[in-house]
Order: sequence, then C-alpha cells, then structure tokens
Amino acid sequence: MAVSTETVMAIKTYQNQAEALVKNYLLADPFIPYTSVLGGIFACKVAYDLTQLISTFYIKAYNGLTKLQRIEWNNRGMSTIHAIFITAMSLYFVFWSDLFSDQRHTGLVTLRSSQLSIVGLGVSIGYFFVDFGMIFLYYPTLGGKEYVIHHSLSTFAVAYSMLSGELQLYTYMCLISEVTTPEINMRWYLDTAGLKRSAAYLINGLAIFLAWLMARILLFLYLFYHIYLHYDQSFDSLAGYPDEPLWLSSDLFGSGSTIYHELDVVWEDHKGIEESLGKKTLTDVAMYQICSSHGRSDVPHPTFFIVHDRGQNKKRYSDVEDQINP
Repeated sequence: MAVSTETVMAIKTYQNQAEALVKNYLLADPFIPYTSVLGGIFACKVAYDLTQLISTFYIKAYNGLTKLQRIEWNNRGMSTIHAIFITAMSLYFVFWSDLFSDQRHTGLVTLRSSQLSIVGLGVSIGYFFVDFGMIFLYYPTLGGKEYVIHHSLSTFAVAYSMLSGELQLYTYMCLISEVTTPEINMRWYLDTAGLKRSAAYLINGLAIFLAWLMARILLFLYLFYHIYLHYDQSFDSLAGYPDEPLWLSSDLFGSGSTIYHELDVVWEDHKGIEESLGKKTLTDVAMYQICSSHGRSDVPHPTFFIVHDRGQNKKRYSDVEDQINP
C-alpha cells in the first residue's frame, strides 16, 4: 500500500517530537526526579505501616473493622500524610519562596523550577503510583472509575511538569487544594468509628467548609488572575519548543484533572450528606407517602426530600407500612 508524502512527514514529525521528549526530559539528569519518585513510594509504605501500627494499639474501633475497612483506613492515613506534605510544599513555593517571584527573578515564570520543586512533585507522583496500585488491587473498594480518571490525569500533569520544568508554579497552586483531604479523611474516620453524632464531627465539618472556601474557591480565583497577568508568557514559553503539542496537552489534562477532582469531591460530600440525613428522612418520606395513599391527612409533610432507590430500601418501606397497618 502506497503512503502519501503528507503521512510520512506527519509520522516523522511525531517521531522527532518523541525523540526530543526522551532526550531533553526523560534522560536529562534523571537522578533527582526518579529518586524522588522512589522516595515517595517508600514514604507511602512507611506511612501506611505507621497508620496500621498506631491504629492497632491506640484506636479501639480499628480492631473491630473488616479487612477491607482496615485497608481503606490505612490508605486514608497515607493519603492524609501526603496531603499535609504536598500542601506545605505548595504553600512554600507559591507564597514564601522567591523562585516564582517577579521582583527577585527575571524570565518566564512558566519555565522556572528548582531541585527542591522537582523533589516535591516527584514525591507526589510516587504517592499517585502507590494509590493507583491499591485502587486497582482492591477495585472498587478504594475508588471507582472516577478515581482512576482523576489519578491518571493528575499523574500525567504532575509528571510532565516535573520532567519538563514547565508550569510548576500553577501545578503547586492546584496542589494546595489537597489541604481539604485530611478533613475529608477525618470525616470518614469519625463515621467509621461511630462518632458521626459527636462534636468532633461537627467541628470537622466546619473545617471542611473553611478549607474548601479558601483552597478550592478563593485560591482558584487567584490562580486564574495570576494566569491572566502572565498570559503573554504562556505564548512566549511555547516559541521554539519542539514539544508544543505536548505542552498544550499537559495544560489541558492538568485543567481537566482539577475540574474532575472538584466534581469527585463534591460527589463524595453529597454522599456524606445523604448518609447523614438519609435514614430519618427516608422514614419520614415513606410514612408520608404511605399515609397519603391510605387517605390519612394527619401526618405532617416531611421537611427534606432525598431521592432513594425504592428497590434498595424496600425493607425499610415495608417496616413503615407494617407500623401503619399492623
């Protein structure tokens, strides 16, 4: 079969771009990035084992959990430690370090990096690899397809930023949103330990709200404002680079990862709210519907409505009906 000249040229172009990526990034001083990734994997193993050890001796509810619940408990401990680490690193680079300061440095802010910034991203990639492996190993206990998509996009975006040295400032800005992860994990811990009605659960909920407001709303407004101020540098940084399509792809995947993570956490919060209100509300709605169908008007209208699968909760509906028609 004859191949057109345009097809041959296109294949040659992509081949040259792949060779440039391998030569300039993957094989250029690989010690620091790859060592940091391995260090992140090792740190995750240590965090997992420490969570298991401490929980076994000091948390009574832990020993009463099932095997899969204990695995998720340990996994969330590892996730919390990573979130604290990467949040601290991100806050340092975004607000305190001179690396990305316009007053202290000249040149394009989109192309600045340092050995320490590379190490921070490498450790985070190591965490994503470990969490990815556990998700696949215990699928879907630790997360469904939404977590797979989120981790895939996040790993691609962070890895490209680490290897290329591009967009590290904005990568760290996005990673500050990990500040909400410890509170979300704590909510799961309190719920699993049977402390959903405790004051700690309420205080943790307020902490989630404040962290969410600061890190996922106000901070992203600042991020978009910063991108607007340095909009011209984005195009200047593309000039003369053989991997321009890859740069644009990284930007696209990074944005998509951030958006998908927001939707994922919103869905997790929705499930938490539904779990908190679901039992009482389901009983109220069932009582109201059954009484109405029997012509009774003395039952007050339920305050909240939550859509539930009748098939999944048919036993509860039957119990309520038995109370009305003994």
